[in-house]
Amino acid sequence: MSIPSKQFTAAVIGGGPAGLMAAEQLSLGGVAVTVYDGMRSVGRKFLLAGRGGLNITHSEPLARFLGRYGRSQPHLAPLLHPFGPDDLRRWVHDMGIETFVGSSGRVFPTEMKAAPLLRTWLKRLRAAGVQFQMQHRWLGWADDGALRFDTPDGEKLAHADAVVLALGGASWPKLGSDGGWVPLLQARGVEIAPLLPANCGFDLAWSDYFRQKFAGEPVKTVVLHYQDFHQRGEFVITETGVEGSLIYAASAGLRDELLANGKATSPAPCHLDMLPDRTEAQIAQSLAKPRGSRSMASHLQSRLRLKGVKAGLLRELAPAAIFDNPNKLAATIKRLPLPLIAPRPLAEAISTAGGVTFAALDEALMLRALPGVFCAGEMLDWEAPTGGYLLTACFASGRAAGLGALAWLRGDLAAGG
Repeated sequence: MSIPSKQFTAAVIGGGPAGLMAAEQLSLGGVAVTVYDGMRSVGRKFLLAGRGGLNITHSEPLARFLGRYGRSQPHLAPLLHPFGPDDLRRWVHDMGIETFVGSSGRVFPTEMKAAPLLRTWLKRLRAAGVQFQMQHRWLGWADDGALRFDTPDGEKLAHADAVVLALGGASWPKLGSDGGWVPLLQARGVEIAPLLPANCGFDLAWSDYFRQKFAGEPVKTVVLHYQDFHQRGEFVITETGVEGSLIYAASAGLRDELLANGKATSPAPCHLDMLPDRTEAQIAQSLAKPRGSRSMASHLQSRLRLKGVKAGLLRELAPAAIFDNPNKLAATIKRLPLPLIAPRPLAEAISTAGGVTFAALDEALMLRALPGVFCAGEMLDWEAPTGGYLLTACFASGRAAGLGALAWLRGDLAAGG
């Protein structure tokens, strides 16, 4: 049974996918919802992330999908079982937006863009009575429990019967996700794991020659090895180090090891297989053939088709002495050390690790220290690789927080969970 219209009010702070999904669930339950956002319009990060093609979710089986969340899987599985990848696709289809599965298994809107989906969604929310207050930066609570906002017209207060916080992480400060909510919640006794870069690039100590010659170049068809991580793919050389899909996929473990050991003394022990389609013996046999008057660069290109940025990497990272030893050179080509120094700053990362711990939340995503206040999206302490996993969990956690707030208003949820 729905709550009578306008009987209860809810404030959703943060207008990204998690916040908008929470607003949708509350409005469907008859609650008067106002969405507050510090920017001039909602969904800024959503639109930017979808500019090159909106990767909504992934089509792989749910068990494998859930495994992408690593240590956070036990906490996210209860949110994704009722609203997983297939449910998200159906929700998108219900708004008249068709999707397709790409060759990688990733799911995209037919038009590839985020804007049509966001426009349709906002139209539906407004038709349901959801109100929007832009350029309202949340400042915490007043002494009487009112929500404080910094606005172009000065500080304003707002009251709500339930609150959903969906303020994002801290990896996109220009778009509003700056982590400014951390001290506000810590002051109220909420446990928060330190915010860290996720799906991030890393620094390396390139020589000036290598940096100037190869920055911006993609390194294709290699395998990155790090502990139990072994994945084929590609990445990009940057002015400061490396970035790209293959690096992002391993970034959680690499980041944690670098931060634990100290960036200056313990480069992360990872390496590259530069020619994954050839064995070490085959490479050594090719290199052992006489090169005559040809340079080593010509020899590598003619015998192994190793050239350009790959040859540059080999020269940059391998000891000079091994180039005269076919066996040692072959072994290095199959296991080229990639001495990462440190993750790039959080503001440059695609997403954020850390945040409100699940121990600080009950099963409905309500803060144990603040009854009636719920959290969703990247504010929570989880991370996932790119490929649709980030967005799917944001939608699912926003839905769960909205339903949790609805249950709270109905009296079906006890304080403290």
